[in-house]
Amino acid sequence: MNMTSRALVKLALLALPATAFAQALPAPSGNWSVGAGVAVIDSPYAGEGSRVRPFPLVSYDGTRVFFRGTSGGVHLYQSRRFTFDAILSARMDGFDIHDLGRSELLANGVDASLLSDRHDGLDAGLRATFGSTWGAISLEAVHDITDTSDGYEISLDYRYTWLFDGATLTANVGASRMSSDLAGYYFGILDEEVARGVTAYSPGSAVVPKIGLMTTHAIGSTQWQLLGAVEYQFLPSEISDSPLLESDHDGAGRHRNNGIGRVVLGLSRRF
Repeated sequence: MNMTSRALVKLALLALPATAFAQALPAPSGNWSVGAGVAVIDSPYAGEGSRVRPFPLVSYDGTRVFFRGTSGGVHLYQSRRFTFDAILSARMDGFDIHDLGRSELLANGVDASLLSDRHDGLDAGLRATFGSTWGAISLEAVHDITDTSDGYEISLDYRYTWLFDGATLTANVGASRMSSDLAGYYFGILDEEVARGVTAYSPGSAVVPKIGLMTTHAIGSTQWQLLGAVEYQFLPSEISDSPLLESDHDGAGRHRNNGIGRVVLGLSRRF
């Protein structure tokens, strides 16, 4: 791989959004990458335990149009160091109330029979990414367009990638600001649930820091590659105090900050 192509691959890696843990590695321009992956999510919700979600690893990166796993979009502007994209991204944060623990919810003072499911959504927005020898920084703003939460999220993400012989390692750190509508839908008590008799709880807007690592490794001289990733989100107290979440108290009777951990494994082939 020559210096120019290595630089382009590095910038492509660094331009991946924070949801890269549910996405494939972007393929070279005009080419495809197809495979399968599985995500294991350590759910913070009461009694749910771990979620296991298989997903397709399908990506395409053309001159203008791209899609990577659960998101895609259009390159509105591209230069060697800067990209500006219009994006669509699936929000896979929904859950079925029946998957939560009735006894754990009851311990939080919530009757599970009075709760409603939370649905997945679809976000649309813009993302700007600037990359250089020191890494890359992305600013992304998306809004729910399905009337699921009617909320928005603004994310700032920094990434740095190390290139090895047939392998890459990308470290990232960032934070997302969830609007009160978005945080309220997935972590609060809905108005319809309050009407049924559930005690009201609204977390308001919340800032969620996160860290992560992602690695890819080519299998010999073939077009196959392995993908592995880990991510951890630190939930602030306004979210971790939600009655929908696992009750976790310290010795003083206060909630300790919960978090959401994710591990992803995948296998894909380039064409």
